[in-house]
Amino acid sequence: MRDSLFLLGTVVNACAVLFGSVIGLILPQIPERMRSTIMQGIALCVILIGLGMALADQNDILIIILSIVIGSLLGEGLNIENGLLRFGHWIERKIQKIYKGPVAEAFVASSLLFCVGSMAIVGAIQDGVQGVHRTLFAKSMLDMVSSIVFSSTMGFGVALSAIPIFLYEGLIALISHLVGTALNAPAEIACMTATGGLLIVGIGLNLYGIKKIAVGNLLPAIVIAPLAKGVMPHVIQAATKLLQLH
Repeated sequence: MRDSLFLLGTVVNACAVLFGSVIGLILPQIPERMRSTIMQGIALCVILIGLGMALADQNDILIIILSIVIGSLLGEGLNIENGLLRFGHWIERKIQKIYKGPVAEAFVASSLLFCVGSMAIVGAIQDGVQGVHRTLFAKSMLDMVSSIVFSSTMGFGVALSAIPIFLYEGLIALISHLVGTALNAPAEIACMTATGGLLIVGIGLNLYGIKKIAVGNLLPAIVIAPLAKGVMPHVIQAATKLLQLH
């Protein structure tokens, strides 16, 4: 059953944006105070989800810390966070060359907001590898609120962003699902999930406005964590043999 539902989070996310856009076209503009309070409440829920994922694997704390440290070094060296922003602006410029107008502007702005972000990547990976949809469900709530606000001010183009959401997150989830099924390594997947949970906590803090964390630059940690988990026993075994020889 899990194999057949690994895209559920992606489908729900796309439908949430579509549903929110329809509501936004019908309802009047949402007051700023109400929108801010709703966003803060959802941010707290995102932090809770991240903590639940991070605390689920208490046996690999050292590996998780090592993965975060190495991942941050790689991410800062590659400047992933700014790379994601530049990619989004590049798409915006390309689309605006083809067509300029309220629909195009709304489509571009909302697509960038919903797709170019760490939560979409982490959630889609979790969706594909584990068939667990909590992260994308939480993102769906955030995106639905945002789409209501956006569509009430920018119009129908916001609803069209459901298409790139489905394609973008669906592709990541599909690749993750195929790779995860081939590896079939529950311990490595659990370590990766815990590391991803920490990144989701960072996303929640960003949403709440406590402190800006460059979560995009921490994304390599999700890849490093399962690799370190798989390699660590062999490293320990080799070190033990060397100590015995001496």
